[in-house]
Amino acid sequence: MKTRRNIRHTFSLIVAGIAATSFAGTVLAADMPKRKPGLWEIKMLMEGAPSMGPIQQCIDQNTDNMMQQQAKGKADCSVMDIKPSGNKVTIHSVCKMEGSTATTDGVFEGAFDSSYKGTMKTRFNPPMQGMSESNMTQEARWLGPCKPGQKPGDVIMPNMGGMNINDMKDPKMKEMMKKHQQQQ
Repeated sequence: MKTRRNIRHTFSLIVAGIAATSFAGTVLAADMPKRKPGLWEIKMLMEGAPSMGPIQQCIDQNTDNMMQQQAKGKADCSVMDIKPSGNKVTIHSVCKMEGSTATTDGVFEGAFDSSYKGTMKTRFNPPMQGMSESNMTQEARWLGPCKPGQKPGDVIMPNMGGMNINDMKDPKMKEMMKKHQQQQ
């Protein structure tokens, strides 16, 4: 049985992981090739964070377009160097995020309409959510059409249920994240 402290620590790691993953998504969405519409399985492993297992995301062209527009609107980057070459994309960026400067280097390879793999290393100065460095690997593959009842933006996380990324703009979600940060 987990103690309250262990649950809080795990939740903190998940929040930090989501923040780093969101940042990764921001960097990737800025100029990456668009994914094929349908259901994607994404396996992410982040050093120091518990593995949540594969995430499934239902997307369409509008979802990828929205993520790209949000990335361009939110990113406060002094450097955004994205170099595609065949089936490989290298990334170097320096961005301001939550009072920290995040420097990211990554490499992604694959056929972005069916599957891709990548690694990203991000250094935070000062540390963000107590994290000074994030090493993440990601593997994504297209599974087929979205399941019946799913709508674009739906994300299903193992053992945590689902949500829609469009709801991340919801003031209630933002308030919950803000309260969690204040409790730390």
